[in-house]
Amino acid sequence: MFRHKGKGRTYSHNLKLASILSLVAGTVNITGVLATSTLTTNVTGHFAFFSEELFFKNTEMALVSLAYILCFLTGAFISGLLIELTSKEKYYLSYIVPISIEVTILSACGLLYLFFPADIFNYPIQLSGLLLFAMGLQNALVTKISNSVVRTTHLTGLFTDLGIELSQIITKKPFIEKIKIKRNIQLKLIIIFCFFFGGILGGFLYTQFKLATLLFPTILLLFALWYDRLLFRFYYFKRKHRH
Repeated sequence: MFRHKGKGRTYSHNLKLASILSLVAGTVNITGVLATSTLTTNVTGHFAFFSEELFFKNTEMALVSLAYILCFLTGAFISGLLIELTSKEKYYLSYIVPISIEVTILSACGLLYLFFPADIFNYPIQLSGLLLFAMGLQNALVTKISNSVVRTTHLTGLFTDLGIELSQIITKKPFIEKIKIKRNIQLKLIIIFCFFFGGILGGFLYTQFKLATLLFPTILLLFALWYDRLLFRFYYFKRKHRH
């Protein structure tokens, strides 16, 4: 689901990618909200807060909102840069490195809570910044790999596209084009469901494990890498013994 690109990328690849990573994003989002009262998977709300704090001349909090926006942007920038630098020679590094950074951040936040349960909540701004950076990494990675078909960290654009495609499905379109539109609708509904399910599941986990809940999306990401590697070896072995 990570390795294939261009014409070699199928609907099935995008479906697997969307399912796992939107589940990760939904879990991270609710964990960030419950732990720090901050949105940690997108920056739309932070622009509103930034404008509000500037209006009320609360410069310090305005700068915090701006810092959150820049954290997400920096994560996306670094992810895109890593992909560009590594994709030409060793393509597998183009997704392994960004995901490894995301895994490191999420697991570090979860483990810090286990070792310093009282102290970590004293740094909500730093914690929120790290989670936004990680989600910026993930969103840029998914967007690049799927050629902008899949986005997993926020739903605004997704609902917009879904509304457009729902309107197209009831108009007169060629049969083949309608099949493509139906697949796109199905993909978006799965992303929405997995994001929502991740939020519900993350909320239940948070009541028991607090910030250690972030270890759950870490496990999902590691599973995704393992699964991708396993499939690659399987198909490589199959092709090798076919000749």
